[in-house]
Amino acid sequence: MKIFNQKRKPIRLLTWITLLVCFVLVVALSVTGFLIGRDAAMNARENQAEKTMDIANTVRYSEIVKSGLIEEEQSEDIQDYTRRIQTETNVAYIVVMNMNHIRQSHPVEERIGQYFVGDDENRAFRGNTYTSVAEGTLGESLRSFAPIEDADGNQIGVVSVGILLDNVESVMLDRQQMVFLGSVAGMLVGAIGALFLARRVKKTLHGLEPREISQHLQEREAMLASVREGIIAINDEGTIVVVNNAAANIFERAGCMKKPIGYSVDSFFNSSRLKEILYHQEAEYDQEQSLNGLDLVVNRIPVITQGEVVGAIATFREKTELTSLVEQLTGARHYAEKLRAQTHEFMNKLHVMSAMVHTESYEELNDYIEQISTNYHRDIGTVSRVVKDPVLAGYLLRKFNNLKENGVVVELKGDYPLPLLKDTERIDGIITIIGNVTDNAWEAIQYQEYKYIQMTINHKDQVLYFSVHDNGPGMSEVEKENMLDYGLSTKGENRGYGMWLTKKALKELDGTIKVSSQKGEGTVVEITIPYVGEDT
Repeated sequence: MKIFNQKRKPIRLLTWITLLVCFVLVVALSVTGFLIGRDAAMNARENQAEKTMDIANTVRYSEIVKSGLIEEEQSEDIQDYTRRIQTETNVAYIVVMNMNHIRQSHPVEERIGQYFVGDDENRAFRGNTYTSVAEGTLGESLRSFAPIEDADGNQIGVVSVGILLDNVESVMLDRQQMVFLGSVAGMLVGAIGALFLARRVKKTLHGLEPREISQHLQEREAMLASVREGIIAINDEGTIVVVNNAAANIFERAGCMKKPIGYSVDSFFNSSRLKEILYHQEAEYDQEQSLNGLDLVVNRIPVITQGEVVGAIATFREKTELTSLVEQLTGARHYAEKLRAQTHEFMNKLHVMSAMVHTESYEELNDYIEQISTNYHRDIGTVSRVVKDPVLAGYLLRKFNNLKENGVVVELKGDYPLPLLKDTERIDGIITIIGNVTDNAWEAIQYQEYKYIQMTINHKDQVLYFSVHDNGPGMSEVEKENMLDYGLSTKGENRGYGMWLTKKALKELDGTIKVSSQKGEGTVVEITIPYVGEDT
């Protein structure tokens, strides 16, 4: 059996809005139409009842009718009178009865002189005026009864004016039909309006469905959270509407503790110039600004929709972070240049040996090779004995050569060789630590007459023990406390990022650092890092 697991296609927003508005209109107009129709029917019935009662009152006060009831020989005048009124008022019948319930007038002349049919006339013979519905000789009708009295106030008869219920219902249906037609017209207009409204809403939402809007919102939040640059956005009134996590952290470090969203940008970032962007509508890039003593590099751009500025966005990052990145790139460039120089030097040596072979200067070639071998065992051999990892060994060899070229006496010690690193992803952090600590030692001794650096590397119990001892001028207690702080250095401005990067790398590698130093006695930096080798 094949099982089809297909997702049901969601209903579009345009369809939802149209159906919802149409449903509301149908319910509202149906209820309204029903209530209005019912009231119209009741009013139509009441109007017909009032009409018959008005005619009955007109007849009861007619002298022709009174005379005809008192003097029986004039009863024909009653028939002529009532027929004329019946024709003019378009009622079903006008019946005049004497006190014996005998008809004195009737639309059908053969029924004159017969008893009134309906059994609802008795109250009228007791002097009451009312309206009722009953079955008569002409069919079911709505009829009004009124007593007829002589000049002395004595009741001498009763008049009944009736309208067939079919006619009453016809009037009621006409009224209800008008209400129905009005409701249908309202529904059609409402449906067209609903479709127009739905299209306008869809256009405002850039044609996106609710699920797509939700997805875009989640993606936007994820992107804002993943970006390391601070991002804030304001509306056209200068109120902050968007702040990502990086911006919130920068505001917090700058001393702004309350949540920025909903406040004016001037109360958090008064030097952001975002409000100015709203006016001149021109983007500004890589502008240096200060936020409560925190140096930032800011980019500002206006947000323009359909030719109108609706807000502005600023992205910013701490200047010290950018400076440290530049330093890292510069270090990598120097490293590449050094490798290129060593490659060039190696090629030169190969050319020398090739020339000696072609000239058959074998004794000179042998002496040259012995000289190179001696240097190899002295430099490369020492490094490879202590460090088995080729990447780290190559980096240390480059460092040693660079230091020796600058007149530094370098001594490498180690009783427990460092094996090949098992987790190669950690090598970058280790190189960052060793390189920055070594550079810091070189900067400390570069003005010494005798420049000496002793480096010790040992690997015991899956831990790397690394220490650097220099014969520099040493540091005071305050300098030792500040040497790992961000951007702080005794060597001038825009320095002090190397040891901060060391501290950051140690945190990532779960390492520790210990600094021992006294004025005039040099400095010792001791590092411990968890290190799992492939042979352990």
